[in-house]
Amino acid sequence: MSEEIKDAVREQYAAVARSSLSNSETGAQQIAEAFGYSPEELTSIPAAANMGLSCGNPTVLAALREGEVVVDLGSGGGLDVFLAAKKVGPSGKAIGIDMTPDMIARARENAEKGNYTNVEFHHAEIESLPLEDNSVDCVISNCVLNLVPEKSAAFNEIFRVLKPGGRLAASDIALRKPLPEKLAKDVAAYIGCIAGAIEISVYEQGLRSSGFSEVRVIDSEDDLNAYAALDNQVGCCSPAMDTGDGLSVLSTDCCQQEESTSQVHAQLARLIEKYDINEYAASVKIYAIKPAE
Repeated sequence: MSEEIKDAVREQYAAVARSSLSNSETGAQQIAEAFGYSPEELTSIPAAANMGLSCGNPTVLAALREGEVVVDLGSGGGLDVFLAAKKVGPSGKAIGIDMTPDMIARARENAEKGNYTNVEFHHAEIESLPLEDNSVDCVISNCVLNLVPEKSAAFNEIFRVLKPGGRLAASDIALRKPLPEKLAKDVAAYIGCIAGAIEISVYEQGLRSSGFSEVRVIDSEDDLNAYAALDNQVGCCSPAMDTGDGLSVLSTDCCQQEESTSQVHAQLARLIEKYDINEYAASVKIYAIKPAE
């Protein structure tokens, strides 16, 4: 992915972070619940932590324990960090990593409002984590690894920071079969977590190549059309522009959107109208272990 496209991802998720979109919006709550969050979980954390960007609930898969150090890659507004913080308790720590400064700012504000004392957030890219070797018990992530252009670099970094015997427990989007060329080259589909996804078998092999064992990438069979829950809350955007490298991206000048809307959700709604996304992509549960020394 070119730097221009990477900047587009950062820009559009920054816009989500600056919006008023939260669990108070029915659509955002419906999306989270569709992918495994309970109403009780969602109301136990700051409402602004949920912006309807999940594709699973990695804190359930992670089976976190008291006193553990857990890192959330692509932590957004802190949804999974705050849930993890409750599970690891005051003797543990939940760390959020995000490449978008606006997301970090939103998460830190949420942490302050929620009086969390065992969380921290760092501005960094997943391919270069600001963490020591063998320092983390569990790495989680929620619908973000598909956005990383260098998957092998991300897998290697996860392996590096995990303690021997540590585990990766993530939710993500993976492909059931190759995408049509037009969809594969659509920046809206990349930003929407589809075009950057890799096939399930490739995902498994990539993790094994980085040294992981007990690798499992399981199709959750959740309906990706759940993202259309925010369809009635998005404004109109101008036609797609050619980026000059064979890809297209919607204009960033949307017409008078409400503060509670986002182009990310608008573009996902348009993709769902044009394609049967479930035919090509799946929400998956990912689990892998760093072998004990």
